[in-house]
Amino acid sequence: MLLVTGATGFIGGHLIERVAGPVKCLTRRSVTLPAAVSQVRGDLATGAGLDEALDGIDTVIHLAGATKVLRPGDYYLGNARATENLAKRAAGRGIRFVHVSSLAAAGPTLQGPPLSEDDPPHPVSHYGKSKLEAEQIVRALLPDAVIVRPPVVYGPRDTDVFQMLQSVARGVCVQIAGGERWFSAIYVDDLVEGILTAARAPQAAGRTYFLSHPLPRTWGDLAAIAGRTMNRKPFHVSLPLPAAVAIGWCAEKWASLTGKAGILSRDKITEARFLRWTCDPGRASRELGFNALTSLDEGLARTLAWYKEAGWIRY
Repeated sequence: MLLVTGATGFIGGHLIERVAGPVKCLTRRSVTLPAAVSQVRGDLATGAGLDEALDGIDTVIHLAGATKVLRPGDYYLGNARATENLAKRAAGRGIRFVHVSSLAAAGPTLQGPPLSEDDPPHPVSHYGKSKLEAEQIVRALLPDAVIVRPPVVYGPRDTDVFQMLQSVARGVCVQIAGGERWFSAIYVDDLVEGILTAARAPQAAGRTYFLSHPLPRTWGDLAAIAGRTMNRKPFHVSLPLPAAVAIGWCAEKWASLTGKAGILSRDKITEARFLRWTCDPGRASRELGFNALTSLDEGLARTLAWYKEAGWIRY
């Protein structure tokens, strides 16, 4: 049986829809999930319910983590400490453990070609540092675990890339000044396929993989493709870095006042200031036979069609 953490999130929701066979999900509260999915109440941060959740499990896909926080320390609690609690309980049970990390754990591409899994990690944000710490914990406690590092993930029901697409729909595209910024990305259905492939492949034991479409693109490309799809010609705003940092600070203060963390923060601006966040998915292709085939053009068309039908974006 498979245990999935983070099943109520964007990626997790798509993953449990694709799994054939019994699935158990760890949830902090009772939620509506597909009928074939069983729920166990628990908390990764405290360790409550984990032994019950792992009972009868042969594979764990650990997707849960903190991506939006009120305080930097919450990244380490939600990513590193939570992963440690789960990995400690899973150790010694003969469980196949797939840890879903992030390109942020590896860091930006500082020079040369896209990053490979053999490049030394150099995370630049609290989020990235907490994800790298979680990877190191997994490696120490579960040497045969599989670690996958997605870059930007987009698709139906996503709320992060959605922010930029919504801005384009309104006729504005805001980017930090200093040149085009390149990024690797993967459509959510491709990512789910890659995670499940890594979970099944014996040769993946103890390995780390970037799961990404092989062709990096720019945020300008994304805005242009989205604009054509929605018949919009967005006005481009180039924001100086100090102004972006100030906006990130204001967003943090607003989040603190409302008690609701948002995607915008100085930590995210720290990541966004780098010109290249690109990775090479060649190892996954060679060792697992996995290739992310959905181009940005095709993936955005599907994503925007879903947003339009769901009423998230009008065009």
